[in-house]
Amino acid sequence: MAQDDLYRTVVLERAKTPRHAGKLDVASLHGQGVNPLCGDRVNLHAQVDIHGRIGQVRHETRGCAICAASADLMAERVMGQDTAQVKWIHAALATAVETGEAPDGLGELSVFAPLHRHRSRIRCAMLPWSALIDMLNDDKDR
Repeated sequence: MAQDDLYRTVVLERAKTPRHAGKLDVASLHGQGVNPLCGDRVNLHAQVDIHGRIGQVRHETRGCAICAASADLMAERVMGQDTAQVKWIHAALATAVETGEAPDGLGELSVFAPLHRHRSRIRCAMLPWSALIDMLNDDKDR
């Protein structure tokens, strides 16, 4: 399957039927991201253990298919990861969407690499990640 076809398939599937949408009954962290240009909104709820590893993440996303799919794939990818690993994944995804080249270890998130040809949509894919990084950084300040 061509990269663009895979991108369309994954984005549409995850936007239509997200696996990690909703709230957590008990969440230790909450975060939010808003794109005022297009109206995308993401609310994040996460459980983080005493070692700083993410146990569960759920998202409530109102926005385009790209934003919703990115939030859902993000929630799946970061479970079990610590802050340093999450920051590496975030940087790798940013590289992929800017250059079209997905670094090794990015996994299914590499489907967003074709966005490098659609500059205005990069922010849609990165919004959930920015909200997650901000949420994790805010937790360190407490």
